Amino acid sequence: MIKYHLNVLFAFVLLFCGVFSIHTQTREVITLKDDWKFQKGNPENAFKVNFDDSKWEQVTVPHDWAIKGPFDKEIDIQRVAIEQNGEKLPTEKTGRTGALPHIGTAWYRNTFTLPENAKSKKVILLFEGAMSEPQIYLNGKKVGEWAYGYSYFYFDVSEFIIEGENTLAVKLSNEAYASRWYPGAGLYRNVSLIIKNNESIDQWGMFITTPFVSEDNAKVNIKTKVSTGENSHVVTTIFDAKENKVSSNKTATKFGNEFEQNIKVENPNLWNTEMPYLYSAITQLFVDNELKDEVTTRFGIRDIKYESGKGLVLNGEVTKFKGVCLHHDLGPLGTAVNKAALKRQLTILKDMGCNAIRSAHNMPSFEQLELCDEMGFLFLAESFDEWAKPKVENGYNRFFEEYAEKDVVNLVQATRNHPSIIMWSAGNEVPDQWGNDGVKRAKWLQDIFHREDPTRPVTVGMDQVKAVMESGFGALLDIPGLNYRVHLYEEAYENFPQGFILGSETASTVSSRGIYKFPVVQEDMKKYDDLQCSSYDLEACWWSNVPDEDFVLQDDKPWVIGEFVWTGFDYLGEPTPYDEAWPSRSSYFGISDLAGLPKDRYYLYRSRWNTKDKTLHLLPHWNWEGRDGETTPVFVYTNYDSAELFVNGKSQGVQKKNSSTPQNRYRLMWMDVKYKPGTLKVVAFDEGGKPIADKEIHTAGKPNELILEPDRETIKADGEDLSYVTVSVVDKNGIPCPTATNQLNFEVKGKGIFKVACNGDATSLEMFHLPTMKLFSGKLVVTVQSLKEAGDIELIVKGKGLKTAKITLNSIN
Repeated sequence: MIKYHLNVLFAFVLLFCGVFSIHTQTREVITLKDDWKFQKGNPENAFKVNFDDSKWEQVTVPHDWAIKGPFDKEIDIQRVAIEQNGEKLPTEKTGRTGALPHIGTAWYRNTFTLPENAKSKKVILLFEGAMSEPQIYLNGKKVGEWAYGYSYFYFDVSEFIIEGENTLAVKLSNEAYASRWYPGAGLYRNVSLIIKNNESIDQWGMFITTPFVSEDNAKVNIKTKVSTGENSHVVTTIFDAKENKVSSNKTATKFGNEFEQNIKVENPNLWNTEMPYLYSAITQLFVDNELKDEVTTRFGIRDIKYESGKGLVLNGEVTKFKGVCLHHDLGPLGTAVNKAALKRQLTILKDMGCNAIRSAHNMPSFEQLELCDEMGFLFLAESFDEWAKPKVENGYNRFFEEYAEKDVVNLVQATRNHPSIIMWSAGNEVPDQWGNDGVKRAKWLQDIFHREDPTRPVTVGMDQVKAVMESGFGALLDIPGLNYRVHLYEEAYENFPQGFILGSETASTVSSRGIYKFPVVQEDMKKYDDLQCSSYDLEACWWSNVPDEDFVLQDDKPWVIGEFVWTGFDYLGEPTPYDEAWPSRSSYFGISDLAGLPKDRYYLYRSRWNTKDKTLHLLPHWNWEGRDGETTPVFVYTNYDSAELFVNGKSQGVQKKNSSTPQNRYRLMWMDVKYKPGTLKVVAFDEGGKPIADKEIHTAGKPNELILEPDRETIKADGEDLSYVTVSVVDKNGIPCPTATNQLNFEVKGKGIFKVACNGDATSLEMFHLPTMKLFSGKLVVTVQSLKEAGDIELIVKGKGLKTAKITLNSIN
């Protein structure tokens, strides 16, 4: 059993360790991306080598077979009561899993040729994610199977490999009633072959920590598990970010099958969220003085501890989690992982001031973790949404007893050296929170995490706070995580022994970008005929709350160690509060919409989280035909304390933040403004009362011209990189048209292709992959993908009655 002092939990430093896709003299990593054949259904003998797949669809992996739709409410109608939402009676849910055709069986086949010497080597077949219940066949023989669609897993396939062509076949099956959101379908993450010597470093066999860190030096501890006989040794050489040699160590001492090295790094550059410094290392395995294996590793040095009354202390500084939860889908791309799409998400979040990500409720992709290491995000890596007790009929509960330990082991061993990961989550809102069996399962899982990684704490997202206080469930966890239940924070803090509370899931405020409803009131589960939610950010769910209530706890209670907001971006499925309505097929919880466009709420969080840059955001828009003279409240989200509002030059008074309500503390609000078309202007004041910044919104005329704004004008010519082009419409005077819904058409020429479009409308049934879509609240996003040939890419956007817009992007090698 692991013991901790009450006032200091887990004093440690973690590092990143990841094997790149490389070819050295000792090992080769082949990522199987191209030339896959795909077929929905379950054809007989599809696993055999001589099976005729000539008429199957040719795809690249990662691949999501369901994202192209169509949207259809009949696909996964569920008549259920969502217990975690407090529902007692079952009702019909039509968009819960995104209304996309992910249910059913499908096959993937790939034929590849290995190097001539592969037959005498060890060959590992690695899957980073397969949705779901994969069965793997190589050259007509079954290699093995797995269950969890979010898990990484691998097989030693050395005995199945043949000289010449090899045929890989993968069967996947997605059951109905197996998910609470859109899970995706297919080989949605990478599939790789690792070819190495029989005497080699084990898969995920390296574990790197630094047990001592000071300004002068750090001790880097490296444990390396190997498959070797006698007369072996390892050499590890560390390099800094400029590739200068830092230090080196050789050892021949082996404990069982594991070498252990301690290497000194002088004057270390510490990894943190502002300067995520990464070193690199080369670890070489020798047998009889012959080089047998070599692994290149990036890592970051940092010091972490969790202290009672303070929480996370990173490199000696108290650091609160300013985090968001993210599902694994990438909006219109579906679940097929794409590094450019992930980097765009993190870039948007970084500007908001976000410093932490929770992978909810699934195991993160390797690409996401690599980016968080590089960009400086703290990461809460989550494992399960279910244990033994079900939330949905065909969920993970079917596999828990057989697979839970294997899935946790793979999660931890594959990712435990990422500096971004600062905590593990063993589960989310599991029904097992009730009863003694649940307490035992919580301890059992936490013990597995500790066994595989004794350096990080473990949490569970708990929503049954009264139950976990009574049973001891919450007390046994390293980090007590509360999902919502802000009214129980004080009581939980008094009852739990850890000395702090984490907001493991917060807010669940709902809004639709650019949509505003009147009258402006704070209300739970508010519904409208158009199936949208108001962007005044005062609407939540019955179990949740608006952001300001969490802000109060974060700011006033030092023992509240941070929050993870539900969610950073809208995601497919779970269209609360419209999960009984149609059409409604994606969430409203996001701080940004499904297209990645910020909602107003983005600026509310930015005004509090981004302490480097100033925020001055004005809402609503000022196009309200037919509302002349009617009350139209105006909100300002800003990190200035006071401001004056003007309508067509007439002052509406000065507002100053105060503590009368949570909203007045974090927002400036003019509740009695009467609408008149023209100019809405806000002037912010500094602490001395002098004007320091201003912003204006104007009433727009008819849509006239399209504006194209790419997130990146230059992308890589690798057939995977993406440029996201925001398309908006302005009137003849260049004023944005915030209510425009024009139908647009897209064409891409040159060295790129049209990939998808998305407008962020949760009720839209237009398919993402077709080159036409309506604007929503005056905007949408077109995604352009590079080819494998460099050159110019031209995007052309047209709309009836609008001037055609063009933009040229560049793809480079």
